[in-house]
Amino acid sequence: MVAGCEEFEVDEMIDTNNNVGDPTKKKRKKKKKKKKGSALFQLAEIQEPSEQPPHRGLLPTAFTDAHVKYGQTNPPTIPVSEVFRGREFPKGEIQPHALESQSYRETSAECRARELMSEDLYKKLREGAEIHRQVRNFAQSITKPGIQLADMCTQLENKNRELTQERGLERGIAFPTGCSLNHVAAHYTPNCGDNTVLSFDDVMKVDFGVQIDGRIIDSAWTVAFNPRYDPLLEAVRDATDTGLRTSGIDVRICDVSAAIQEAMESYEVELDGTTYPVKPIRGLNGHSMGHYQIHAAKSVPLVKGACEESIRMEEGEVYAIETFGSTGRGYVVEDMECSHYLKTFDCPHIPLRMQSSKRLLAHINKTFGTLGFCRRWLERDDGGSFTVHGNNGKQEKYMGALKNLCDVGIINPCPPLCDIKGSYTAQYEHTVIMRPTCKEVVSRGDDY
Repeated sequence: MVAGCEEFEVDEMIDTNNNVGDPTKKKRKKKKKKKKGSALFQLAEIQEPSEQPPHRGLLPTAFTDAHVKYGQTNPPTIPVSEVFRGREFPKGEIQPHALESQSYRETSAECRARELMSEDLYKKLREGAEIHRQVRNFAQSITKPGIQLADMCTQLENKNRELTQERGLERGIAFPTGCSLNHVAAHYTPNCGDNTVLSFDDVMKVDFGVQIDGRIIDSAWTVAFNPRYDPLLEAVRDATDTGLRTSGIDVRICDVSAAIQEAMESYEVELDGTTYPVKPIRGLNGHSMGHYQIHAAKSVPLVKGACEESIRMEEGEVYAIETFGSTGRGYVVEDMECSHYLKTFDCPHIPLRMQSSKRLLAHINKTFGTLGFCRRWLERDDGGSFTVHGNNGKQEKYMGALKNLCDVGIINPCPPLCDIKGSYTAQYEHTVIMRPTCKEVVSRGDDY
């Protein structure tokens, strides 16, 4: 078998009369064909980050152009896989496992060998984490008083698709962008027609995800402009860092919960002359994550005594450690119009009578699978994925079908979760891998 003939240079030419090597004739050389998969993006000049975020809630080391140190443009436009072509994706923050009994893992050859077997998983998570950092840097640069939340979410999600090189279920957005305001703690994103505008006195939780081959990065931070909310944000960020620090292989989850509660309740915030204790929100939990599964088997409550003492963290698990603090009651109820939806994981076959429900379910299966989605995506021209549908995916008059899928249990509606009106809530979240030798806070950045 002859390979690469297009790159072969002919030294001797044979003419039609079988005359060999005529010196008067020029040697011919066929042009080399361009190899498929060659880089189509030109990296920018490597620079030092310099642009500060326009809001509070981030560390002093936060820069909205942090990605320029890798040769990324500002704002970022080059897919992250192209920025790091031929290079390894950045690793997250490395921490030892919390228990002294697990310290042997740091030098164990057997544990290092098991890590090598999972390197492909770590690579996908690190790519997703770097995409998350660059997308949130962009989001932090545009998050200013006066912006419509629908516009902010659309810009963030489009940037997510761009930097991920969205390809349907293979890679793209993991769930809708949460931008819950004030007493709304979670699961709010604008539906079409919602013209809510961000104001100076708002406290907004920004929560979005990236998935690479079903491996999910889930991370969130809180935006505020008024410095009076700083103690609330500091309390929740400290509680999240405490949860990360106290977690590890063989750690009881109830001990992590107790540490989170103790850290958060050590803070208080003064608003309009009244001092409020910062309370962890009961009913909102951190969680383990699986393949295409945002909420897997285990939960990490924010208060002690909320889970069985026998449940422990295990090697190889991936957790989203997230904490929520509130100046209100410290527990939430479902309220407001629903925007988030999620197909039941491992849902059995359920017969459907309505043809519209069958069509919508087929669209959801093909576009989102068991990942979260929102009504705003169904109403896009691409129906949530240009790769899958082009500009022919928009769902029309689907609300009856969506309600039917929810009623029969195929789709889970996830309405906004709210504390009492007039209260303020904050959230910080990171994704952490329980590696055999250590734990890696893979979504950690210079911002939070």
